[in-house]
Amino acid sequence: MKFSKLYAPTTKEAPKDATLPSHIFLLRAGFIGQIGSGLYNFLPLAQMVINNIKNIIKEEMDEAGALEITMSMVTPAELWKQSGRYSYYGKELLRFKDRKENEFVLSPTNEESVVNIVKNNITSYKQLPLHLYQINTKFRDEARPRFGLLRGREFIMCDGYSFHASKEDMKREFDLMEKTYSNIFTRLGLNYRAVDADSGAIGGSGSKEFMVLADNGEDDILVCDNCKYAANIEAAKRKPLQTTADMPEAQMSKFYTPNLKTIDKIANFFKVDKFFTIKAVIKKAIYENDSKIVVLFVRGCDEVQEKKAQNACNAIELVDASEEDILKAGLVPGFCGPVGLKNVDFYIDSELKNAKQMICGANEKDYHIIGLNIVNFNDDRFKDLIAVKQGDICPHCGGKLHITKGIEVGHIFQLGDKYSSAMNATFLDINGKAQPFYMGCYGIGVSRLVAVIIEANHDEKGCIWNEQTSPFKLEIIISNLKDNSQVDFANQIYKNCKSLDIQTLLDDRNERFGVKMSEFELMGFPYALLIGKSLNEGNVELIERKTLNKTIIKKDEILDKLKEILCKKH
Repeated sequence: MKFSKLYAPTTKEAPKDATLPSHIFLLRAGFIGQIGSGLYNFLPLAQMVINNIKNIIKEEMDEAGALEITMSMVTPAELWKQSGRYSYYGKELLRFKDRKENEFVLSPTNEESVVNIVKNNITSYKQLPLHLYQINTKFRDEARPRFGLLRGREFIMCDGYSFHASKEDMKREFDLMEKTYSNIFTRLGLNYRAVDADSGAIGGSGSKEFMVLADNGEDDILVCDNCKYAANIEAAKRKPLQTTADMPEAQMSKFYTPNLKTIDKIANFFKVDKFFTIKAVIKKAIYENDSKIVVLFVRGCDEVQEKKAQNACNAIELVDASEEDILKAGLVPGFCGPVGLKNVDFYIDSELKNAKQMICGANEKDYHIIGLNIVNFNDDRFKDLIAVKQGDICPHCGGKLHITKGIEVGHIFQLGDKYSSAMNATFLDINGKAQPFYMGCYGIGVSRLVAVIIEANHDEKGCIWNEQTSPFKLEIIISNLKDNSQVDFANQIYKNCKSLDIQTLLDDRNERFGVKMSEFELMGFPYALLIGKSLNEGNVELIERKTLNKTIIKKDEILDKLKEILCKKH
């Protein structure tokens, strides 16, 4: 393409609300344009990147045996009511009515729609497995859209849904998709990790996220320094915490502890390590039509992980409980413990099961219980509640865990029969008995990847695209349009590159050389070929965007050099 025909409105300044590099550079370089809060137009350059990403995804998904479809992004609300998510999903689900007062939603995900497609059409185990996927627009009404394409309201996503006759076959497809997604992100040139994750509003028995490692990532990831274990902080596990501190020794009894309402004060008073204390965290659990106070018990040296606690309570949301709520529930702030606690739901962290010589609140003002052994509680009281920390021990190999930042780009789930059972979607098994489908679902944030690639690859001058995703692999820059020899040579190289199927941009604009160079650096195509005064001496300059290194090459050798570095797959 010739630059004079390209629509890419560049600017020197980005909007004040643009703080991340990807948001700033994609706007400034004319890849995207904002039309509303969390709403963006994809201009020609961004569309080229999206097409490159789509092609790689489609090739790998087709190779894995998935079938491409396109579902309507408008879904009848009745389907979401059947699955039970219409109310549970919350305000992020955009609901509306048509002129006939029929209720619809703008789909943020399409489990309900795809179950409806398969229901009554796949009737026998002989027709399974089946995997349908699409690359389509979604909408999620984010409360605080920010960070450009990383947290927009409208986005492009690849979402796939598989149907199986058994849990084992669902797991097989899950493993295949983990491999397929790994192939996709490797081909996209990304430094990523597949991590254990929380299933969130999608649900199911197990899930993995694909995280691109980036300094500006909004997710904390726990990564083992000795093995491949990695997990989102919301789902991270650790080897149970241990201590070398001396264990206190006491008969279980109630002890007077005036005004000692914090773990630090209790540990200092009894001169014990906080490992032997129990912290009570009091929250209000929000449900569809109700709310209630819940108490979460963890070691005094640990913190509650909010998402784990929410899952333990099976709540839509957890919020801080007010003092009025706490007192109304009959609790004693600062002196709450699990022994004898009545009329309130409570959960104990799994690591406290069978713990000995613990100190906790006595549910009476100014009193604690000492010498407590955590026994005789029902198993369903124990849940994984703690936030795994930097330096904790890997649950698999004993290595140390460290925290790094990541950006989610993909998520795969083992759904089981959550949606098929709710929507009465069944098939006849080998014995002729009706069974709900086992399902998996798999998603990649296509438009998010446009931003993620730049978050992971940029400098102070602008974008740095890799060859797999860049709109153009090469930009030819003519220094002086009045020099016919430069123009003629540039056009000849441009024609040769086109014949070799090298995506090339010829900067034929009547602009100052400095403008052309600064926009090359801003837009970030992998290479630039500079044709200037040195052409008279038989030389041209090849510039690599990633390093900005310049190489002087004989003009008669440049085409062979371009073939060498840009035609690796041709």
